[in-house]
Amino acid sequence: MGVKHGREYEQILNELTEAVGRIPDSYEFFEMEAEDWDRLDPAGRQEVNEALAEDLFYALGTEPVITVGSGVVIYEPEQHRIYVLIGDEELTSVPLI
Repeated sequence: MGVKHGREYEQILNELTEAVGRIPDSYEFFEMEAEDWDRLDPAGRQEVNEALAEDLFYALGTEPVITVGSGVVIYEPEQHRIYVLIGDEELTSVPLI
């Protein structure tokens, strides 16, 4: 289903990819081991983070809070934003409109 948005999907995806890339253990979402992540080159890591961002974008439409490694991704429909948090510290937000 995905989340409602007014901005270009590609812009949102790029920003969400960057945001989830800041979660140090985001690879755990795909049940990857740290050793597997460490073996990836930067392009491979970017691919994994983009796939994660795409999955999150669609999953947040039905599940507004998703744990990603040590982080949490939250969809706030009233604010038209996706927040990426680690603990109580906000990393970033991605505007949807």
